[in-house]
Amino acid sequence: MEISCAFAPSLDTPEHVALAEKLGYRRAWLYDSPALYPDVWMTLARAADRTSTIGLGPAVLVPSLRHPMVNAAAIAGLEAQAPGRVAVALGSGFTGRMVLGQRPMKWADVASYVRALIGLLHGDEVEWEGARLRMLHPAGFGAARPVDVPILIGASGPKGLALATELGAGVFSAGLPQQVDAKWHALLGFGTVLDEGEDPASSRALEAGGPGLMVVLHGTYESGGAAVDGFPGGKAWREAVEQTPAASRHLAVHEGHLVAINDRDRVAIADMAPLLTAVGVSGTAAEVRAKVDAFGAGGVTEIAYQPAGPDIPRELRAFMDAVG
Repeated sequence: MEISCAFAPSLDTPEHVALAEKLGYRRAWLYDSPALYPDVWMTLARAADRTSTIGLGPAVLVPSLRHPMVNAAAIAGLEAQAPGRVAVALGSGFTGRMVLGQRPMKWADVASYVRALIGLLHGDEVEWEGARLRMLHPAGFGAARPVDVPILIGASGPKGLALATELGAGVFSAGLPQQVDAKWHALLGFGTVLDEGEDPASSRALEAGGPGLMVVLHGTYESGGAAVDGFPGGKAWREAVEQTPAASRHLAVHEGHLVAINDRDRVAIADMAPLLTAVGVSGTAAEVRAKVDAFGAGGVTEIAYQPAGPDIPRELRAFMDAVG
């Protein structure tokens, strides 16, 4: 199994990617959620300038955020800057759309977008929004066509997985592995490696592992509303969130997504703390290694570990020490 990392990109992420390369991580994936983080392509380009071997790519691109030609040009530019190191994952969107007050895209629309993007990268003339398009970039303005970069589909349900199968693409899943017949199955994992004897409810552990843990409440609320009450502290969390007017509530839910524990999360974090080592990849070094080994035995070919909290270098080192 390949050991990679993932980042909710910040202004410091390019330096963190450079550290990840030194530590032996295979690839660095960066999220595409412009209402929460800096631009994914700008951050990837800055990371490319600081590295020479680590793979780079967005995971996952949300098609509705950009015209397919914009992403095609960005992919070609990054591939020219970091040849042979680029891979791209696309999906229907989670916070990339929800923090804008939108639901995930229809998979039929995602499929049309991905086909158009692949066609553009191959140098084909494609139709989009009633117009014919082709990449016209001359030499020196991006990688020459065909731009043959691996494509993965960010999927956790049958429609997304079916698209990946149709395209012969890899699968990028979050939190839980999927039952797929794909040569490339990347799994995004959140959490922290506990120090020897450290209580999972310690301040350090919760600041580092809490953002990934609290996403359980965020996602459950978005899909099931009051179903979140079934989690420890879930009802109190929901009531805190619902103090925000409905028109702006999505902002309260997703503030600090996968980066920090927001004010609503702090209402429930103490109750949720006992679940820290049951969700994601948190645990002692031995427990983390066992989880990653189990993922590999189940068909995952790449674990993409996302560090969080105030000390990203510590999290990157601890995870690699545990599983590398």
